[in-house]
Amino acid sequence: MKVIFLDNDGVICLSNNWGGRDKKWAKYRSANPESSKSLKDAPTYVRFDNFDTKAVKVLNQILEETGSEIVISSDWKKHGTLEELGDYYIEQGIIKRPIATTKSFIGVDKPEGFEWKMSLRYEQERSLEINQFVKDNPQITHWVAVDDLDMTWTGTWGIENFVLTPKINEGIKQAGIKEKIINILNKTCNE
Repeated sequence: MKVIFLDNDGVICLSNNWGGRDKKWAKYRSANPESSKSLKDAPTYVRFDNFDTKAVKVLNQILEETGSEIVISSDWKKHGTLEELGDYYIEQGIIKRPIATTKSFIGVDKPEGFEWKMSLRYEQERSLEINQFVKDNPQITHWVAVDDLDMTWTGTWGIENFVLTPKINEGIKQAGIKEKIINILNKTCNE
């Protein structure tokens, strides 16, 4: 099985989309004054920022060309169930629902010699979560992590199969990103 470990913010939900949920929440509350005062109780279309349509198109091309499945590594997994996130992916135009989310950092194995660095907390947490998912799922033959956090392999933590999307306003649309992802996912096991 081929898997894309997918972050949302800075990858398919770009910086120009950020904050949209605040507007959606205000509109929803105005139309539904009797509703809960908590955003976590709102429908998914209100809770999350929109995905960039061009980024979704690129992701769909990758999914079609590689036959990959999506595993959500984004911290969005803390704000919705897998079913809710899957519904949202479909509503936003992604052709496949995610099959899983990575575990939260608590309970994830840390490699021998692992040294915690608070300045790299999010990068370390996410890379360890992804590595744990791969370890727990031996049916995965090819995988890539796509994120705007730099999780480049550093020895005791990091991701070897990693593609960085450094421009948060372009994400997965950035020149060369799609090709890198496809190359990693489609390389033969003997390479």
